[in-house]
Amino acid sequence: MKPLLTARGLTKRYDGRGGCIDIDLDLYPGEVLCIVGESGSGKSTLLNALALRTPSNAGTLSYRTKDAETLDLIALPEARRRLLSRTEWGFVHQNARDGLRHGVSAGANIGEPLMAIGARHYGRLRETASDWMSRVELDAARIDELPSAFSGGMQQRLQIARNLVTGPRLVFMDEPTAGLDVSVQARLLDLLRTLTSKLHLAALIVTHDIGVARLLAHRLMVMKDGRVVESGLTDQVLDDPQHPYTQTLVASVLPV
Repeated sequence: MKPLLTARGLTKRYDGRGGCIDIDLDLYPGEVLCIVGESGSGKSTLLNALALRTPSNAGTLSYRTKDAETLDLIALPEARRRLLSRTEWGFVHQNARDGLRHGVSAGANIGEPLMAIGARHYGRLRETASDWMSRVELDAARIDELPSAFSGGMQQRLQIARNLVTGPRLVFMDEPTAGLDVSVQARLLDLLRTLTSKLHLAALIVTHDIGVARLLAHRLMVMKDGRVVESGLTDQVLDDPQHPYTQTLVASVLPV
């Protein structure tokens, strides 16, 4: 199987300082890869560079489309980048408010991405939005309510529906459970695990929470000071960490 997304030597520096430095990465179809590390480790910078939300300074980045075309993402024209983000990619923000349109209804938030790629039949758009509300465990009867009427956890599920409705092959997630109550986190994690499996969805997830990584990820990358210090299968890395920093991270979540 060929990788879906490939990075070699990817680097993003800010004023001479490295946000992420010399990153090599392969992500395969249907695989969930978590990038973990403390605040300032460079994990969100890496996610944004991979998702083309911030320009990298060095390295290569390629993506294999559903038509088996390999794209050089660094050289990709802006119009093609926008099309890719609308059709084959999704991006779930840490704060749901950053990923939703707050002046339109829940149903319109889900329907808008479909309209952006040409859907126009109002009845089918509404039916699809209702179906996706149910899929992310939201009451479809609330389809006409504004996002502000929903709780934080519900807004995050609405943002996920907005991102997945177009059937992307790859979704980027930046701390998707941060700031939520523990019980809400658990419900959202269970939903994410179900959706990625059912949809055979590749996901790149940034988190500082080892528990989130344990539940969701097939593979793990550990970052410190902008560099990957350890990577491998999730259970392998967490049960037998080799790097001292990874050992510290794992030890910090073990019961005393």
